Amino acid sequence: MLRLLAYFVVVALLSGCQTADDALTTSSTPVAVTGPAASAIAGDMASRLAEQIGPAGATTTIKMETDTSEFATALQAALKGWGYTVVTNGKVTKDGKAVELAYAIDGFDGQVLARISTPAIALSRAYTPTAAGAVPASPLSIMQRN
Repeated sequence: MLRLLAYFVVVALLSGCQTADDALTTSSTPVAVTGPAASAIAGDMASRLAEQIGPAGATTTIKMETDTSEFATALQAALKGWGYTVVTNGKVTKDGKAVELAYAIDGFDGQVLARISTPAIALSRAYTPTAAGAVPASPLSIMQRN
């Protein structure tokens, strides 16, 4: 019984030593990527997505949420440049098969983290914005889902 009491006292004392590590959540801020940086990031991410999901065909449709941000517009243009059909109004082709695409842009320590994902794959990469566009600051992260 005395051992059990000593155990609880030690656990109670050690639990007071724990601190929350909120480094990413407190420094991470939504960021508006505009101009050449938006185009450079969207172009790179679209090309990497095309490498992973295969070439655009007559039946390849990508469904995105309606968004008027400059990055969303640049991403739609980049995907169309790779030959994909992009729909944003929720209407898909008559066969009803569309790849749903989600994306997010976050700022952290002067860099931009871009993430795009489908039900089968998620891609992310950090970029450093420059006056002429954006330069990759990390390797491409690829997560395949089963």
